[in-house]
Amino acid sequence: MTIQMKPPTMAVPASPLVTAPILPTLIRLAAPNAVASIGATLVAIAETSYIGRLGTEQLAAIALVFPFVMLTQMMSAGAMGGGVSSAISRSLGAGNPDRAAMLALHAAIIGLGGGLLFTAIMLIFGKHLYALLGGRGRVLDEALLYSQILFSGAASIWLVNTLASVLRGTGDMMRSSGVVLTVALIQAIAGGVLGLGVGPIPRFGMQGVAAGQLIAFTLGALFLAWYILSGRSRLTLRVSAFTFQRDMFFDILKVGAISCLAPLQSVLAILIFTRIVASFGPEALAGYGIGARLEFLLVPISFALGVASIPVVGMAIGAGLVTRARRAAWTAGGLAGLLVGLVGLTVWIAPDLWIGLFTQNESVRTAARSYFAWAGPAYGFFGFGVCLYFASQGAAKVGGPVIAGTARLLMVLVGGWWLASSGAELWTLFALVAASMVVFGLLSAAVVRATSWGD
Repeated sequence: MTIQMKPPTMAVPASPLVTAPILPTLIRLAAPNAVASIGATLVAIAETSYIGRLGTEQLAAIALVFPFVMLTQMMSAGAMGGGVSSAISRSLGAGNPDRAAMLALHAAIIGLGGGLLFTAIMLIFGKHLYALLGGRGRVLDEALLYSQILFSGAASIWLVNTLASVLRGTGDMMRSSGVVLTVALIQAIAGGVLGLGVGPIPRFGMQGVAAGQLIAFTLGALFLAWYILSGRSRLTLRVSAFTFQRDMFFDILKVGAISCLAPLQSVLAILIFTRIVASFGPEALAGYGIGARLEFLLVPISFALGVASIPVVGMAIGAGLVTRARRAAWTAGGLAGLLVGLVGLTVWIAPDLWIGLFTQNESVRTAARSYFAWAGPAYGFFGFGVCLYFASQGAAKVGGPVIAGTARLLMVLVGGWWLASSGAELWTLFALVAASMVVFGLLSAAVVRATSWGD
């Protein structure tokens, strides 16, 4: 009888992400992500300014479409993208680069499918969704002009974020962030030129702004596909040897599919709370909107550190280093909570530093100060919880943080309805938002601590 010896499990040298000091590694990986995320956020603000020049109806129209654009980005980059990075990093940590390369091909199929699904949903049901949010007449027409162009190419958005997540899973944050930032810059230029018109180029309005975004993401998707397939990435893909493998789809989807619930919860919480605050009048809504803008700018901090933690945690889990994986998660979460919390404390102490950038209307300023008085000290808990959500993706144990997000959504939904129906004052709603952030952060920490990561 012949005995066949199995090759050693560790087929390749250990990645520095498995051996290097955790805090410096997280900072090094997070820095390019932060730059790219902040750049993309600034581009979104610039795009809004372009649309504002087109008219009031167009500005109202983008408010209807924006939650769904945000949902597309959050699902493809943070949710399913986290599942992609997690699966690839765990395979590399286990010393199996061939499996990681095959996972990348399966990830591209998932990204393409996700984009086509969004295209079908928004082209078929977009008009009904915007009408449900209050879109009427010219505003609804302008929303559809933008939406139909943008979502016809949703596959490009999904592929950019999916393929960038493939690179993140290998620890290549610089390349992935560079592409995301470049796409954002192209979007800003093309959207402005086509939307407003420059020289011989006519003014295409909302369709032009949407086309600029579509052009940028299509170019980004083509570049990333070429870069990965050409062998220049840290993975060696063998497309000719590709076969559909259910276990690889499952390895990605067991994290990514569950993670998709989180952005749904976030968007629902925003929509529900906005609707409730609107009942207090335009000044209250404007004040809340000023606070929400700051939250939107703070998300990249938690996203950058969270996404950086995925390959560090994932490779440690793949290598059987559970203690290191947990240390990486707590370190990333603590740093995110500290940085976001410092900003929150700043606007709590001196809210007019931010409010004064947007309005001199005293009624609006009063509402915004009330919001920051309650929400400012809670920002750190929110940043902490968001970062733990991403770190849990690296360990393929994301269910707990998603449950924490569900608790936050239920607090906003049930508590907001009760306060509004009982005639409570505006500050009580802002206190509810703060309490929901604290609960989200503390509950995320509790479930991560209680969940077994293989230890």
